[in-house]
Amino acid sequence: MAHLWRKATAFCLAIIALVGLCSVSSVAELQRFEQPAKADSSLSFLVVGDWGRRGSFNQSRVAHQMGRVGEALDIDFVISTGDNFYDNGLSGVHDSDFEKSFTKVYTAPSLQKQWYSVLGNHDYRGKVEAQLSPVLTRMDSRWLCLRSFILNAVRLGWAGVILLLILLAEIVEFFFVDTTPFVDKYFTDPEDHEYDWKDILPRESYLSNLLQDVETALRESTAKWKIVVGHHAIRSAGHHGDTVELVDQLLPILRANNVDFYVNGHDHCLEQISSPDSSLQFLTSGGGSKAWRGDMEWWNPQEMRFYYDGQGFMSLQITTATQVDIAFYDVYGEVLHRWSTSKEMYSSM
Repeated sequence: MAHLWRKATAFCLAIIALVGLCSVSSVAELQRFEQPAKADSSLSFLVVGDWGRRGSFNQSRVAHQMGRVGEALDIDFVISTGDNFYDNGLSGVHDSDFEKSFTKVYTAPSLQKQWYSVLGNHDYRGKVEAQLSPVLTRMDSRWLCLRSFILNAVRLGWAGVILLLILLAEIVEFFFVDTTPFVDKYFTDPEDHEYDWKDILPRESYLSNLLQDVETALRESTAKWKIVVGHHAIRSAGHHGDTVELVDQLLPILRANNVDFYVNGHDHCLEQISSPDSSLQFLTSGGGSKAWRGDMEWWNPQEMRFYYDGQGFMSLQITTATQVDIAFYDVYGEVLHRWSTSKEMYSSM
């Protein structure tokens, strides 16, 4: 029976991968992917951002601790919040930085899971199509990076002697958003940087369509937990601070659709800020390598739950359908901050 379970599970995971890579959302233009959850419906993952420096600036040390924590939590996948390759993204699909900053750094067995990545502003300084290319996925099957997409969790369950896929979108749904094109200064004052805006221009149409797609997907979602992931912070006390364009254009959509968490990088720190007028939590995990800027802005202590101006990463566990546990870790793997929240279970019947 155990042998049958392993074979059936492997077959179903292959079907999940095929469906995920080919499916498109029926409610919007955002592509959807399915991620297997555990048999008890729990889900755990790590979040790291601003990391790709060929192992330097403590990237390798952070990766080592991610491996240890990932094994302890039996993680299902990893989320990257962008700025995947410094300083100027990838020059092409054969850029050695992909191997030197990703494949050869995140080598722990527990990190050999799917990575879901968004683009950061530094990634837009290279050839964006390289990071989006299936060529990289063929080089390292963990790699998946798109501008914007949706991720659902699925559970494998028995029905008699047949293994069925049971969709758990009603429990958790992730919405990955391409935030770099929102930021005005990259267009009006790029300094000496060149950005790859292919497929973005005309910018106004791109942003309008993206916002509409995100709003539609969030509105029609029946998920118990809604998590939005982007590179740039909406709220942050770090070096870059709030991204005013996201405050004006994206935040109202998140509030109107009862999003629980907005997860980002960009500021090279670890951080949790609570919204003063909703249950929305702003979580920054941008400590994957270079950090210690030392210029934190004052923030209302009733909203600022945690701030660490250093390297590290974050974990998030959905231990039951009703509870989420968050933890932040430093470069030594020590827990710096824990926070939990829960919701009452409801029935659609």
